[in-house]
Amino acid sequence: MSAVLEQIFQVGFVAAIIRIATPLALATLGEMLSERSGVLNLGIEGIMLLSAMTGFMGAYYSGNLWTGILVAALTGALFAALHAALTVILGVSQHVCGIGITLLCTGLAYFFFRLSFTDSSHPATIESFRTIAIPILSDVPVLGPALFNQFALTYLTVLLIPLLGFLLYRTPWGLNLRMAGENPRAADAAGVNVVATRFWAVTFGGALMGVAGAFLSMAQFNSFTFGVISGRGWIAIALVVFGRWDPWRCAGAALLFACVDALQLRLQAAGITHIPYEVFLALPFVFTILAMAVMSRDAAAPPALLRPFRKEER
Repeated sequence: MSAVLEQIFQVGFVAAIIRIATPLALATLGEMLSERSGVLNLGIEGIMLLSAMTGFMGAYYSGNLWTGILVAALTGALFAALHAALTVILGVSQHVCGIGITLLCTGLAYFFFRLSFTDSSHPATIESFRTIAIPILSDVPVLGPALFNQFALTYLTVLLIPLLGFLLYRTPWGLNLRMAGENPRAADAAGVNVVATRFWAVTFGGALMGVAGAFLSMAQFNSFTFGVISGRGWIAIALVVFGRWDPWRCAGAALLFACVDALQLRLQAAGITHIPYEVFLALPFVFTILAMAVMSRDAAAPPALLRPFRKEER
């Protein structure tokens, strides 16, 4: 027990929670925007994987990490726009299209990565993002090194949460987006272009998913592997429900999942050998299932979620 407590009560444990939560928060916020507009994007897992690959390749060939982030964001936006074109404009089933996008992106990631890097015995690597210490704040005892010595993308994610909260609840753009997901007929009658609103919400959400994938291959790690996402896209969909389609709550849900994930890593590091390590690996996912079972009972999804909008139908 003392070894477990020693692993938990460390500055590194809090710092690890923040790092693990960053890509989850980005992906969850992207999925939340899509669903608030009325479109479920099940392509998130594949979009994150392909974006992690293209972002890595962009940084590898250009030598600039931010170029890789831009490439990843554009990749996510492109395939999210494809999903929006099929579901919003053509009215294709959102479930079927999302699964198809995931399969397509996964296949493309495998194909282009193997095509670009044929020597599997020497995996390609890049100089990953480095943490940035904020002067004065990072010198605060205990929490300073954990909270204020993070990646630049982590700081941007923290700023994005209140920004999305403000845009969603305090601007006409946010009102239009919420109306498109709650009552598209009323939104259309009020002069809102429901199709365009949904299309751009899904596309921007895809860009955030792309950056989330790139974070894993360019900040948390310095290389791309096919298991780099490891189901985080599916977890993000569950966290949207857990966070009740609200930016602050979704970020909190991502932080809570990251806490459980960081805990299982610390439990493994504590040298607990009488419990199979697979049990620790499954712990965050079991927690997510249990949280979903509890929170989904009275979770009020956007009323028009999964419902295609056709202007000609009344």
